[in-house]
Amino acid sequence: VQLQASGGGLVQAGGSLRLSCATSGRTFSTYVMSWFRQAPGKEREFVAGISLRGGSQFYADSVKARFAISRDNAKNTVYLQMNSLKPEDTAVYYCAALRGGSVYVAESYDRWGQGTQVTVSS
Repeated sequence: VQLQASGGGLVQAGGSLRLSCATSGRTFSTYVMSWFRQAPGKEREFVAGISLRGGSQFYADSVKARFAISRDNAKNTVYLQMNSLKPEDTAVYYCAALRGGSVYVAESYDRWGQGTQVTVSS
């Protein structure tokens, strides 16, 4: 599966953005899908993940109640709705696909998208 992230941009604090990650291939529904982010000078960190059929979602404490992950298996796409954005949310956001292993650990993931920049101004 190949991943293509989009939807990033510049937004003021308190604003919203919706990221999308479109995938190719027929195996999308066999992957747990997640979003990670990496700010300058920092390690890549887990943001949110979603199970194969979307019944379970996982979030980093820093984004709970502000971000929502969803997926549409018919469209082979995973989304990240980001609300109440803060300057500390500024980072490059990556979507990733997981077959097995910990959803929270970047090294577990099999496929990565190219990243989309999110910048939140104060």
